[in-house]
Amino acid sequence: MLVGKTDKKIYLCIGKSDIYMLKRKIDSYLEQFYKRTNKALLVTGARQTGKSFSIRQYGTTHYENFVEINFIEQPDAVEILKGAKSSQDILVRLSLLTSTPLVAGNTLVFFDEVQECPEIVTATKFLVDEGSYRYILSGSLFGVELQDLRSEPVGYMDVKDMYPLDLEEFFMAMGVSGQVRDDLQKAFEKQQPVDEFVHKKIMELFRLYLIVGGMPAAVQKYIDTHNLQDVMAEQQAIIRLYKRDITKYDKSHKLYIDEIFDLIPSELNAKNKRFILKNLNENLKFSRYENSFLWLKNAGVALPTYNVEEPVVQLKLSRSRNLFKLFQSDIGLLACQYAEGIQLRIINDEKGINYGSIYENVVAQELQAHGFELYYFNSKKQGELDFIIEKDGHTLPIEVKSGKDYQRHNALSNVMGNADYRIPCAIVFCNDNVSTSGNIVYMPIYMVAYLKKKFIGEVIYDVDLEGIGFGRCSGGGC
Repeated sequence: MLVGKTDKKIYLCIGKSDIYMLKRKIDSYLEQFYKRTNKALLVTGARQTGKSFSIRQYGTTHYENFVEINFIEQPDAVEILKGAKSSQDILVRLSLLTSTPLVAGNTLVFFDEVQECPEIVTATKFLVDEGSYRYILSGSLFGVELQDLRSEPVGYMDVKDMYPLDLEEFFMAMGVSGQVRDDLQKAFEKQQPVDEFVHKKIMELFRLYLIVGGMPAAVQKYIDTHNLQDVMAEQQAIIRLYKRDITKYDKSHKLYIDEIFDLIPSELNAKNKRFILKNLNENLKFSRYENSFLWLKNAGVALPTYNVEEPVVQLKLSRSRNLFKLFQSDIGLLACQYAEGIQLRIINDEKGINYGSIYENVVAQELQAHGFELYYFNSKKQGELDFIIEKDGHTLPIEVKSGKDYQRHNALSNVMGNADYRIPCAIVFCNDNVSTSGNIVYMPIYMVAYLKKKFIGEVIYDVDLEGIGFGRCSGGGC
Protein backbone atom coordinates (compact mmCIF):
# COMPACT_ATOMS: atom_id res chain seq x y z
CA MET A 1 0.00 0.00 0.00
CA LEU A 2 1.39 3.36 -1.01
CA VAL A 3 -0.38 6.52 0.01
CA GLY A 4 0.98 9.74 -1.42
CA LYS A 5 0.10 13.24 -2.55
CA THR A 6 0.42 15.13 -5.81
CA ASP A 7 -0.56 18.74 -6.51
CA LYS A 8 -3.92 17.58 -7.86
CA LYS A 9 -4.93 14.54 -5.88
CA ILE A 10 -4.17 11.95 -3.27
CA TYR A 11 -3.59 8.50 -4.65
CA LEU A 12 -3.44 4.96 -3.35
CA CYS A 13 -1.61 2.01 -4.88
CA ILE A 14 -2.25 -1.50 -3.62
CA GLY A 15 -0.02 -4.36 -4.63
CA LYS A 16 3.26 -5.99 -3.80
CA SER A 17 5.61 -3.62 -2.05
CA ASP A 18 9.00 -2.84 -3.53
CA ILE A 19 10.42 -2.54 -0.01
CA TYR A 20 12.42 -5.60 0.94
CA MET A 21 14.50 -4.29 3.82
CA LEU A 22 12.60 -3.04 6.85
CA LYS A 23 13.66 0.39 8.03
CA ARG A 24 13.83 0.65 11.81
CA LYS A 25 14.23 3.65 14.08
CA ILE A 26 17.18 1.97 15.76
CA ASP A 27 19.15 2.35 12.50
CA SER A 28 19.59 6.11 13.01
CA TYR A 29 19.99 5.61 16.78
CA LEU A 30 23.01 3.34 16.22
CA GLU A 31 24.59 5.81 13.83
CA GLN A 32 24.23 8.71 16.27
CA PHE A 33 25.32 6.64 19.28
CA TYR A 34 28.67 5.64 17.81
CA LYS A 35 29.33 9.20 16.64
CA ARG A 36 28.89 10.75 20.08
CA THR A 37 30.49 8.26 22.48
CA ASN A 38 33.16 5.60 22.79
CA LYS A 39 31.02 3.45 25.08
CA ALA A 40 29.66 0.03 24.23
CA LEU A 41 25.95 -0.52 23.62
CA LEU A 42 23.76 -3.37 24.84
CA VAL A 43 20.61 -3.84 22.72
CA THR A 44 17.99 -5.85 24.58
CA GLY A 45 14.42 -6.93 23.99
CA ALA A 46 12.18 -9.88 23.37
CA ARG A 47 13.23 -12.57 20.92
CA GLN A 48 12.58 -12.02 17.21
CA THR A 49 12.26 -8.23 17.41
CA GLY A 50 15.07 -7.69 14.87
CA LYS A 51 17.99 -6.82 17.15
CA SER A 52 20.64 -8.90 15.40
CA PHE A 53 19.50 -7.92 11.90
CA SER A 54 19.68 -4.18 12.61
CA ILE A 55 23.07 -4.47 14.31
CA ARG A 56 24.46 -6.59 11.47
CA GLN A 57 23.19 -4.12 8.88
CA TYR A 58 24.76 -1.19 10.74
CA GLY A 59 28.07 -2.93 11.34
CA THR A 60 28.59 -4.13 7.78
CA THR A 61 27.78 -0.72 6.26
CA HIS A 62 29.71 1.50 8.70
CA TYR A 63 32.87 -0.44 9.50
CA GLU A 64 35.61 -1.93 7.38
CA ASN A 65 35.59 -5.01 9.60
CA PHE A 66 32.58 -6.48 11.38
CA VAL A 67 33.10 -9.39 13.79
CA GLU A 68 30.10 -11.34 15.07
CA ILE A 69 30.21 -13.87 17.88
CA ASN A 70 26.91 -15.64 18.60
CA PHE A 71 27.06 -17.49 21.92
CA ILE A 72 24.17 -19.81 21.01
CA GLU A 73 25.49 -20.77 17.58
CA GLN A 74 29.10 -20.89 18.84
CA PRO A 75 28.86 -22.49 22.31
CA ASP A 76 32.62 -23.12 22.35
CA ALA A 77 33.08 -19.32 22.38
CA VAL A 78 31.56 -19.21 25.87
CA GLU A 79 34.27 -21.43 27.32
CA ILE A 80 37.06 -19.81 25.31
CA LEU A 81 36.22 -16.27 26.47
CA LYS A 82 35.14 -17.21 29.98
CA GLY A 83 38.69 -18.02 31.08
CA ALA A 84 40.24 -14.74 29.90
CA LYS A 85 42.19 -12.80 32.54
CA SER A 86 42.46 -9.36 30.88
CA SER A 87 41.31 -7.34 27.89
CA GLN A 88 44.39 -8.37 25.92
CA ASP A 89 43.68 -11.99 26.77
CA ILE A 90 40.08 -11.57 25.52
CA LEU A 91 41.28 -10.01 22.26
CA VAL A 92 43.78 -12.80 21.64
CA ARG A 93 41.09 -15.40 22.21
CA LEU A 94 38.66 -13.39 20.07
CA SER A 95 41.09 -13.48 17.15
CA LEU A 96 41.00 -17.29 17.36
CA LEU A 97 37.21 -17.30 16.99
CA THR A 98 37.02 -15.26 13.78
CA SER A 99 38.71 -15.13 10.40
CA THR A 100 37.89 -11.41 10.10
CA PRO A 101 40.96 -9.26 10.81
CA LEU A 102 40.73 -6.99 13.85
CA VAL A 103 41.80 -3.58 12.58
CA ALA A 104 42.26 -0.92 15.26
CA GLY A 105 39.97 2.06 14.75
CA ASN A 106 37.76 0.43 12.13
CA THR A 107 36.31 -2.74 13.65
CA LEU A 108 32.95 -3.28 15.32
CA VAL A 109 32.75 -6.40 17.50
CA PHE A 110 29.25 -7.80 17.98
CA PHE A 111 28.60 -10.20 20.86
CA ASP A 112 25.17 -11.75 20.28
CA GLU A 113 22.98 -13.74 22.70
CA VAL A 114 25.07 -12.53 25.63
CA GLN A 115 22.66 -14.03 28.14
CA GLU A 116 24.60 -17.24 27.40
CA CYS A 117 27.89 -15.61 28.39
CA PRO A 118 27.26 -12.94 31.05
CA GLU A 119 31.00 -12.67 31.71
CA ILE A 120 31.46 -10.81 28.43
CA VAL A 121 29.06 -8.08 29.62
CA THR A 122 31.15 -7.57 32.76
CA ALA A 123 34.34 -7.55 30.68
CA THR A 124 33.04 -4.76 28.45
CA LYS A 125 34.46 -2.16 30.83
CA PHE A 126 38.00 -3.39 30.24
CA LEU A 127 37.53 -3.75 26.48
CA VAL A 128 36.21 -0.19 26.21
CA ASP A 129 39.12 1.06 28.33
CA GLU A 130 41.60 -0.72 26.04
CA GLY A 131 40.09 1.28 23.19
CA SER A 132 41.22 -0.44 19.98
CA TYR A 133 37.77 -1.48 18.78
CA ARG A 134 34.09 -0.59 19.15
CA TYR A 135 31.64 -2.98 20.80
CA ILE A 136 27.95 -3.76 20.56
CA LEU A 137 26.13 -6.49 22.47
CA SER A 138 22.70 -8.00 22.15
CA GLY A 139 20.64 -10.44 24.13
CA SER A 140 17.14 -11.54 24.80
CA LEU A 141 15.71 -10.73 28.20
CA PHE A 142 14.90 -14.37 28.87
CA GLY A 143 16.58 -15.38 32.09
CA VAL A 144 17.61 -13.31 35.10
CA GLU A 145 21.25 -13.22 34.06
CA LEU A 146 20.87 -10.48 31.45
CA GLN A 147 18.40 -8.51 33.55
CA ASP A 148 20.93 -8.37 36.39
CA LEU A 149 23.81 -7.40 34.09
CA ARG A 150 22.13 -4.47 32.34
CA SER A 151 23.68 -1.99 34.80
CA GLU A 152 26.94 -3.84 35.38
CA PRO A 153 29.58 -1.76 33.48
CA VAL A 154 28.28 1.66 34.59
CA GLY A 155 29.85 4.46 32.57
CA TYR A 156 31.15 2.09 29.90
CA MET A 157 27.95 0.71 28.38
CA ASP A 158 24.54 2.12 27.54
CA VAL A 159 21.38 0.02 27.17
CA LYS A 160 18.84 0.34 24.38
CA ASP A 161 15.56 -1.59 24.48
CA MET A 162 14.16 -2.76 21.15
CA TYR A 163 10.54 -3.60 20.45
CA PRO A 164 8.46 -4.94 17.55
CA LEU A 165 7.80 -2.47 14.73
CA ASP A 166 5.65 0.34 16.05
CA LEU A 167 2.94 1.97 13.94
CA GLU A 168 5.27 4.50 12.32
CA GLU A 169 7.70 1.77 11.31
CA PHE A 170 4.81 -0.32 10.01
CA PHE A 171 3.54 2.59 7.92
CA MET A 172 7.02 2.96 6.41
CA ALA A 173 7.24 -0.76 5.70
CA MET A 174 3.87 -0.67 3.92
CA GLY A 175 5.03 2.21 1.73
CA VAL A 176 3.17 5.20 3.19
CA SER A 177 5.01 8.23 1.82
CA GLY A 178 7.05 10.55 4.00
CA GLN A 179 4.79 13.46 3.03
CA VAL A 180 1.69 11.69 4.34
CA ARG A 181 3.48 10.64 7.54
CA ASP A 182 4.57 14.27 8.07
CA ASP A 183 1.00 15.46 7.48
CA LEU A 184 -0.29 12.99 10.08
CA GLN A 185 2.23 14.21 12.62
CA LYS A 186 1.31 17.85 11.95
CA ALA A 187 -2.37 16.99 12.35
CA PHE A 188 -1.57 15.42 15.71
CA GLU A 189 0.52 18.36 16.91
CA LYS A 190 -1.96 21.02 15.73
CA GLN A 191 -5.02 18.94 16.66
CA GLN A 192 -6.41 19.35 13.15
CA PRO A 193 -8.49 16.83 11.15
CA VAL A 194 -6.75 14.55 8.66
CA ASP A 195 -7.80 14.59 5.01
CA GLU A 196 -10.81 12.23 4.93
CA PHE A 197 -9.45 10.05 2.13
CA VAL A 198 -6.13 9.63 3.93
CA HIS A 199 -7.92 8.99 7.24
CA LYS A 200 -9.96 6.18 5.69
CA LYS A 201 -6.93 4.53 4.10
CA ILE A 202 -4.77 4.80 7.23
CA MET A 203 -7.59 3.23 9.24
CA GLU A 204 -7.53 0.31 6.77
CA LEU A 205 -3.79 0.07 7.29
CA PHE A 206 -4.28 0.19 11.06
CA ARG A 207 -6.64 -2.78 10.86
CA LEU A 208 -3.97 -4.64 8.90
CA TYR A 209 -1.52 -3.86 11.72
CA LEU A 210 -3.94 -5.48 14.17
CA ILE A 211 -3.40 -8.75 12.27
CA VAL A 212 0.21 -8.58 11.08
CA GLY A 213 1.59 -6.80 14.14
CA GLY A 214 5.19 -5.68 14.37
CA MET A 215 7.34 -8.80 14.57
CA PRO A 216 9.79 -8.30 11.68
CA ALA A 217 9.43 -11.86 10.32
CA ALA A 218 5.64 -11.48 10.14
CA VAL A 219 5.85 -8.03 8.53
CA GLN A 220 8.40 -9.22 5.98
CA LYS A 221 6.26 -12.27 5.19
CA TYR A 222 3.29 -10.00 4.49
CA ILE A 223 5.41 -7.75 2.25
CA ASP A 224 6.69 -10.75 0.32
CA THR A 225 3.43 -12.69 -0.05
CA HIS A 226 0.41 -10.65 1.13
CA ASN A 227 -0.80 -14.04 2.38
CA LEU A 228 -2.26 -13.81 5.89
CA GLN A 229 -2.01 -17.58 6.36
CA ASP A 230 1.76 -17.33 5.85
CA VAL A 231 1.86 -14.43 8.32
CA MET A 232 0.01 -16.52 10.91
CA ALA A 233 2.47 -19.38 10.40
CA GLU A 234 5.35 -17.01 11.22
CA GLN A 235 3.51 -15.77 14.33
CA GLN A 236 2.76 -19.31 15.51
CA ALA A 237 6.45 -20.18 15.11
CA ILE A 238 7.40 -17.21 17.32
CA ILE A 239 4.90 -18.25 19.99
CA ARG A 240 6.31 -21.80 19.95
CA LEU A 241 9.80 -20.32 20.33
CA TYR A 242 8.67 -18.27 23.34
CA LYS A 243 7.18 -21.37 24.94
CA ARG A 244 10.42 -23.31 24.42
CA ASP A 245 12.35 -20.45 26.01
CA ILE A 246 10.01 -20.50 29.00
CA THR A 247 10.93 -24.15 29.56
CA LYS A 248 14.62 -23.49 29.02
CA TYR A 249 15.11 -20.43 31.19
CA ASP A 250 12.77 -20.92 34.14
CA LYS A 251 12.30 -24.59 34.81
CA SER A 252 10.97 -24.10 38.35
CA HIS A 253 8.08 -21.81 37.31
CA LYS A 254 7.53 -22.87 33.70
CA LEU A 255 3.98 -24.15 34.29
CA TYR A 256 2.88 -20.89 35.93
CA ILE A 257 4.50 -18.76 33.21
CA ASP A 258 3.02 -20.86 30.42
CA GLU A 259 -0.46 -20.62 31.98
CA ILE A 260 -0.22 -16.85 32.40
CA PHE A 261 0.99 -16.39 28.81
CA ASP A 262 -1.89 -18.48 27.44
CA LEU A 263 -4.47 -16.61 29.53
CA ILE A 264 -3.60 -13.11 28.26
CA PRO A 265 -6.12 -13.10 25.35
CA SER A 266 -9.07 -14.33 27.42
CA GLU A 267 -8.30 -12.02 30.35
CA LEU A 268 -8.16 -9.01 28.00
CA ASN A 269 -11.49 -10.08 26.57
CA ALA A 270 -13.08 -10.02 30.04
CA LYS A 271 -15.23 -7.06 31.02
CA ASN A 272 -12.70 -5.23 33.20
CA LYS A 273 -9.58 -6.59 31.40
CA ARG A 274 -7.73 -6.99 34.70
CA PHE A 275 -5.75 -10.15 35.20
CA ILE A 276 -7.75 -12.25 37.68
CA LEU A 277 -5.51 -14.56 39.67
CA LYS A 278 -8.24 -17.07 40.51
CA ASN A 279 -8.43 -17.97 36.83
CA LEU A 280 -5.04 -19.59 37.36
CA ASN A 281 -5.61 -21.23 40.72
CA GLU A 282 -8.29 -20.46 43.30
CA ASN A 283 -6.02 -21.26 46.24
CA LEU A 284 -2.70 -19.63 45.35
CA LYS A 285 -1.79 -16.09 46.44
CA PHE A 286 -0.19 -13.43 44.23
CA SER A 287 3.15 -13.77 46.02
CA ARG A 288 3.42 -17.30 44.66
CA TYR A 289 2.95 -16.09 41.10
CA GLU A 290 4.70 -12.72 41.27
CA ASN A 291 8.06 -13.92 39.96
CA SER A 292 6.32 -15.50 36.98
CA PHE A 293 4.61 -12.22 36.09
CA LEU A 294 7.90 -10.36 36.47
CA TRP A 295 9.67 -12.96 34.34
CA LEU A 296 7.23 -12.36 31.47
CA LYS A 297 7.66 -8.60 31.85
CA ASN A 298 11.45 -8.79 31.93
CA ALA A 299 11.41 -11.17 28.97
CA GLY A 300 9.60 -8.49 26.98
CA VAL A 301 6.70 -10.76 26.00
CA ALA A 302 4.03 -9.23 28.26
CA LEU A 303 3.25 -5.64 29.25
CA PRO A 304 1.82 -5.21 32.75
CA THR A 305 -0.16 -2.00 33.23
CA TYR A 306 -0.48 -1.22 36.93
CA ASN A 307 -3.35 0.44 38.74
CA VAL A 308 -2.62 3.71 40.56
CA GLU A 309 -4.55 5.09 43.51
CA GLU A 310 -4.47 8.70 42.27
CA PRO A 311 -4.00 10.20 38.77
CA VAL A 312 -1.30 12.67 39.88
CA VAL A 313 2.38 13.03 39.04
CA GLN A 314 4.80 10.49 40.45
CA LEU A 315 2.41 7.72 39.44
CA LYS A 316 4.91 5.09 40.52
CA LEU A 317 4.46 6.12 44.15
CA SER A 318 0.77 5.12 44.14
CA ARG A 319 1.15 1.98 42.04
CA SER A 320 -0.61 -1.17 43.18
CA ARG A 321 1.76 -4.15 42.92
CA ASN A 322 -0.87 -6.84 42.52
CA LEU A 323 -3.61 -5.06 40.53
CA PHE A 324 -2.84 -4.83 36.83
CA LYS A 325 -3.81 -5.57 33.25
CA LEU A 326 -1.51 -7.78 31.20
CA PHE A 327 -1.08 -7.01 27.50
CA GLN A 328 0.76 -8.90 24.78
CA SER A 329 4.02 -7.37 23.57
CA ASP A 330 2.82 -7.59 19.97
CA ILE A 331 -0.72 -7.14 18.67
CA GLY A 332 -0.14 -9.61 15.84
CA LEU A 333 0.80 -12.36 18.31
CA LEU A 334 -2.32 -11.52 20.32
CA ALA A 335 -4.52 -11.87 17.22
CA CYS A 336 -2.80 -15.16 16.45
CA GLN A 337 -3.67 -16.42 19.95
CA TYR A 338 -7.36 -15.64 19.51
CA ALA A 339 -9.79 -18.09 17.95
CA GLU A 340 -9.39 -18.89 14.26
CA GLY A 341 -11.00 -16.53 11.80
CA ILE A 342 -10.52 -13.26 13.71
CA GLN A 343 -8.05 -11.98 11.12
CA LEU A 344 -10.61 -11.94 8.30
CA ARG A 345 -13.24 -10.51 10.62
CA ILE A 346 -10.89 -7.63 11.52
CA ILE A 347 -10.10 -6.95 7.84
CA ASN A 348 -13.84 -6.85 7.12
CA ASP A 349 -14.35 -4.53 10.11
CA GLU A 350 -17.04 -6.77 11.59
CA LYS A 351 -18.92 -5.30 14.53
CA GLY A 352 -19.08 -8.42 16.72
CA ILE A 353 -15.39 -8.28 17.68
CA ASN A 354 -14.29 -6.88 21.02
CA TYR A 355 -12.09 -4.19 19.52
CA GLY A 356 -11.72 -2.55 22.92
CA SER A 357 -9.13 -5.02 24.17
CA ILE A 358 -7.35 -5.14 20.80
CA TYR A 359 -7.14 -1.35 20.52
CA GLU A 360 -5.93 -1.09 24.10
CA ASN A 361 -3.17 -3.61 23.38
CA VAL A 362 -1.94 -1.44 20.50
CA VAL A 363 -1.94 1.65 22.72
CA ALA A 364 -0.04 -0.23 25.45
CA GLN A 365 2.71 -1.40 23.13
CA GLU A 366 3.02 2.02 21.44
CA LEU A 367 3.35 3.80 24.79
CA GLN A 368 5.92 1.24 25.93
CA ALA A 369 7.93 1.64 22.72
CA HIS A 370 7.90 5.43 23.19
CA GLY A 371 9.35 5.17 26.69
CA PHE A 372 6.24 5.69 28.84
CA GLU A 373 5.53 3.71 32.01
CA LEU A 374 2.16 1.98 31.77
CA TYR A 375 -0.55 2.73 34.35
CA TYR A 376 -4.33 2.90 34.57
CA PHE A 377 -6.60 4.48 37.17
CA ASN A 378 -9.60 2.84 38.82
CA SER A 379 -11.80 4.30 41.52
CA LYS A 380 -15.19 3.12 42.81
CA LYS A 381 -16.40 6.71 42.91
CA GLN A 382 -14.93 8.03 39.67
CA GLY A 383 -14.65 4.96 37.44
CA GLU A 384 -11.77 3.57 35.39
CA LEU A 385 -9.40 5.24 32.93
CA ASP A 386 -7.84 2.95 30.34
CA PHE A 387 -4.37 4.51 30.68
CA ILE A 388 -2.70 7.35 32.49
CA ILE A 389 0.87 8.42 31.77
CA GLU A 390 3.25 11.19 32.79
CA LYS A 391 4.09 13.66 30.01
CA ASP A 392 5.70 17.10 30.13
CA GLY A 393 5.41 17.30 33.93
CA HIS A 394 1.69 16.45 34.03
CA THR A 395 -0.46 13.36 34.04
CA LEU A 396 -2.22 12.61 30.76
CA PRO A 397 -5.38 10.47 30.90
CA ILE A 398 -6.03 8.31 27.83
CA GLU A 399 -9.28 6.60 26.91
CA VAL A 400 -9.52 4.07 24.08
CA LYS A 401 -12.89 3.77 22.35
CA SER A 402 -13.70 1.43 19.46
CA GLY A 403 -17.44 2.20 19.15
CA LYS A 404 -19.54 5.10 17.94
CA ASP A 405 -20.32 6.46 21.41
CA TYR A 406 -16.72 7.51 22.02
CA GLN A 407 -17.82 10.85 23.50
CA ARG A 408 -19.41 9.03 26.45
CA HIS A 409 -16.68 8.59 29.07
CA ASN A 410 -17.94 9.09 32.61
CA ALA A 411 -14.67 8.22 34.33
CA LEU A 412 -12.69 10.62 32.16
CA SER A 413 -15.23 13.41 32.72
CA ASN A 414 -15.09 12.80 36.48
CA VAL A 415 -11.30 12.95 36.58
CA MET A 416 -11.07 16.03 34.35
CA GLY A 417 -13.68 17.74 36.50
CA ASN A 418 -11.67 17.21 39.68
CA ALA A 419 -9.69 20.42 40.28
CA ASP A 420 -7.41 18.70 42.80
CA TYR A 421 -5.78 16.68 40.02
CA ARG A 422 -4.82 19.74 37.93
CA ILE A 423 -4.86 17.79 34.67
CA PRO A 424 -4.58 20.18 31.68
CA CYS A 425 -5.84 17.88 28.92
CA ALA A 426 -6.82 14.33 27.96
CA ILE A 427 -6.92 12.20 24.81
CA VAL A 428 -9.61 9.85 23.57
CA PHE A 429 -8.41 7.51 20.80
CA CYS A 430 -11.27 6.38 18.56
CA ASN A 431 -12.16 5.54 14.95
CA ASP A 432 -13.19 9.05 13.94
CA ASN A 433 -11.18 12.04 12.79
CA VAL A 434 -9.61 14.70 15.02
CA SER A 435 -11.93 16.94 17.03
CA THR A 436 -11.86 18.73 20.38
CA SER A 437 -14.30 19.41 23.17
CA GLY A 438 -12.97 21.67 25.90
CA ASN A 439 -9.75 20.14 27.19
CA ILE A 440 -10.44 16.71 25.69
CA VAL A 441 -8.98 15.87 22.27
CA TYR A 442 -10.53 13.09 20.17
CA MET A 443 -8.06 11.47 17.82
CA PRO A 444 -8.08 8.52 15.42
CA ILE A 445 -6.56 5.45 17.02
CA TYR A 446 -3.56 5.40 14.66
CA MET A 447 -2.39 8.77 16.03
CA VAL A 448 -1.07 7.03 19.12
CA ALA A 449 1.98 6.64 16.85
CA TYR A 450 2.74 10.34 17.42
CA LEU A 451 2.28 10.45 21.18
CA LYS A 452 5.89 10.73 22.31
CA LYS A 453 8.06 12.26 24.97
CA LYS A 454 9.72 15.56 24.15
CA PHE A 455 13.26 15.08 22.91
CA ILE A 456 15.82 16.75 25.16
CA GLY A 457 19.18 17.12 23.48
CA GLU A 458 22.52 17.80 25.08
CA VAL A 459 22.22 20.10 28.09
CA ILE A 460 25.45 21.97 28.79
CA TYR A 461 25.60 24.31 31.77
CA ASP A 462 28.71 26.11 33.03
CA VAL A 463 28.97 27.96 36.32
CA ASP A 464 31.16 31.05 36.28
CA LEU A 465 33.33 30.72 39.41
CA GLU A 466 35.67 33.57 38.58
CA GLY A 467 36.51 35.74 41.58
CA ILE A 468 35.40 33.40 44.39
CA GLY A 469 38.68 31.60 44.97
CA PHE A 470 38.29 28.44 42.89
CA GLY A 471 41.34 28.24 40.72
CA ARG A 472 44.93 27.10 40.96
CA CYS A 473 46.22 26.42 44.43
CA SER A 474 49.14 28.52 45.59
CA GLY A 475 51.19 28.62 48.73
CA GLY A 476 50.23 26.21 51.46
CA GLY A 477 46.55 25.81 50.66
CA CYS A 478 43.69 26.50 48.30
